[in-house]
Amino acid sequence: MPLWKPDPTFYASPRDAASAPPEKLAYVAAFDRAAEKPDAIAVLDVDPGSASYGTVVGWTELPYLGDELHHFGWNACSSALCPGSPHPHVERRYLIVPGLRSSRVYVIDTKDDPVAPKIVKTLEPDELAKRAGYSRPHTVHCGPEGLYLTALGGANGEDGPGGIALLDHTSFEVLGRWEVDRGPQHFAYDAWWHIAHDVLVASEWGTPSMIEDGVVGELLLGRKYGHSLNFFDLRKRKHVQTVDLGDEHQMVLELRPAHDPTKLYGFAGVVVSVEDLSASVWVWHRDGDRWAATKVITIPAEPADPDSLPPVIRPFGAVPPLVTDIDLSVDDQWLYVSCWGTGELKRYDVSDPFHPVEAGSVRIGGIVDRTPHPADPGRPLAGGPQMVEVSRDGERVYVTNSLYGSWDDQFYPDGVGAWMAKLDSTPDGFSFDERFFPSGDAFRGRRPHQTRLQGGDASSDSYCYP
Repeated sequence: MPLWKPDPTFYASPRDAASAPPEKLAYVAAFDRAAEKPDAIAVLDVDPGSASYGTVVGWTELPYLGDELHHFGWNACSSALCPGSPHPHVERRYLIVPGLRSSRVYVIDTKDDPVAPKIVKTLEPDELAKRAGYSRPHTVHCGPEGLYLTALGGANGEDGPGGIALLDHTSFEVLGRWEVDRGPQHFAYDAWWHIAHDVLVASEWGTPSMIEDGVVGELLLGRKYGHSLNFFDLRKRKHVQTVDLGDEHQMVLELRPAHDPTKLYGFAGVVVSVEDLSASVWVWHRDGDRWAATKVITIPAEPADPDSLPPVIRPFGAVPPLVTDIDLSVDDQWLYVSCWGTGELKRYDVSDPFHPVEAGSVRIGGIVDRTPHPADPGRPLAGGPQMVEVSRDGERVYVTNSLYGSWDDQFYPDGVGAWMAKLDSTPDGFSFDERFFPSGDAFRGRRPHQTRLQGGDASSDSYCYP
């Protein structure tokens, strides 16, 4: 239903978003690795003044088994306020929830009862395949003219290329393949944009056969996973340039462009270097009339007793950081970097994006350390900070511990567990909130992955005004 006035959770500028009321609920994708129970969207109370703060207060199960929920997003967001938007009166109401293994896409309505969201539409895999030529949907971003849905695989059993499907804002039907000319781009993962400059950036992981059964050692050491950024003309939907980070830098995953629409830079996380097991963060930027990328953060591997390591990394005698998510605060000052392997969440001051300064770090979980949460100091934790989400005002940071089912099993073969944590982030400090630690049975045997915050968060919205 169109609104007479724009949705109050749409913000013209990052400043407006940062000054908006804080979130009271968080939505978390939770999946069953064994595919014996349906995946679900868990609803968590994140209002510190509530008696049920830090607990799961809602639970919406999906109707099928084996979807493997992963990333998801809102149907509409602040990009609807862009000057050329044909949909200024849509509302942030529906969660668009893909199943990474099943290739289904669920539309879940949060409006009538936010703690008991309801499934109102299901797109079956053949709809995505027939209309867009894709499978294995991954990331959802709300654009001014529709929903951008990245996908890792091709249709009809084809391993690739992956790319982007466009969905209608209102009917949620698949409109078709977004790319008119993909150029040399073959791998897909994330895609985001500099919306005021008509630039789309896409990153690279691998095709379904390269990821679904875990990391393939021969492909990794053979430098066969994605290692490039691809730049497109957002309006013409055409590839314009590839920036290769070097084939030693394997798996270029999360993209975090500056929220300030006047800026033309952003950050990309790289999982691992096959030369030394380090991870890295790069900043993309303009260099004259071309795009370029500069490595600005390197995080080294940590030596370890081989007997304490899972088979996949035992020969190396070290724990790779495995940077599998990054997130940029709405004011573009703080970059959070998840080191899932070593069990560390790092915070950097990126006021100068070319010279980040580390400004805080916490440890939790980790392949070797198994660092406990301060709320339960006697309980070693598996997994590590993985998906990270930041509140609009930048004061609260949420992390979950599961990466992807088969990869969880490789790197944490004794079980990854299930937990979520929250950190308080201020200019003077970065520390755990000991009142917030839903874990174990709270997730009913599922593993938590991505978090979305009520009203939007640091990785959900794009802004057209500074």
